[in-house]
Amino acid sequence: MKKVVGLLIAALFTAFSIYPVIYVISVSLRGDQAFQSRSLELFSASSTFQNYFDLLLKTDFLIWLRNSILVSAAATIAGIALASTSAYALSRYRFIGRKWILFSLLATQMFPATMLMLPFFIILSKLQLIDSFAGLFIIYASSALPFCIWQMKAYYDTLPHELEEAARLDGCRPWQVFLKIILPISSPALVITGLFSFMSAWSEYCIAAVVLQDPALYTLPLGLKSFQASLSTQWGLYAAGALLISLPAVIIFIMLSRYLVSGLTFGSVKG
Repeated sequence: MKKVVGLLIAALFTAFSIYPVIYVISVSLRGDQAFQSRSLELFSASSTFQNYFDLLLKTDFLIWLRNSILVSAAATIAGIALASTSAYALSRYRFIGRKWILFSLLATQMFPATMLMLPFFIILSKLQLIDSFAGLFIIYASSALPFCIWQMKAYYDTLPHELEEAARLDGCRPWQVFLKIILPISSPALVITGLFSFMSAWSEYCIAAVVLQDPALYTLPLGLKSFQASLSTQWGLYAAGALLISLPAVIIFIMLSRYLVSGLTFGSVKG
């Protein structure tokens, strides 16, 4: 009986969480006035894929997609490269200022990135990086890096030192130990780091709205916002774009799902 009740509760919460997705799908298949309808029909006599065709062929969606891919890929690569190396140094080496660095990284997580937009804007203005991918990339990388470093450090702390000692006895240099021994067995943590860096850049709007002013440089969230006007909103295009934007994240989660649980839990308890 308890099992049946548990399944019913799980089914209820599943239906509750899926309902918004179903509604957005319904809106994307209808006209721009879809939100005035209370029907939950996914397909009706007037349902078409015209919004998707218009989105891909009559708007700059593909340009926004390219821009988001460039920025997100750069943030992901930087997050993995910088977090993996700096976290390894903080985990394995003892040096002056190490505890201060760790505390500083942790303290930065107390403040949201939006709170730092004004100082970021001033710095980027002096560097003449406003309205450029480079300026946006710097903010994304710097705001995501503290969490990524702590995540990687927690994982490195669980790895036995004997692995590195054995590699050094075999003649490996320190950089060879890191590249050939540590990185290959750190794939779960690297996946979490890369995924966090990617998602923090892929769906971010507030910072991009401040840094980017040229419509040719818009990322996907900024592009979708252009469908919203003061007097009317193109809800069909908005919904279709939201669904297409979510697809890469869903696909990545599915592909990397086997790494996610181990990557999130392995570093929580030191072995």
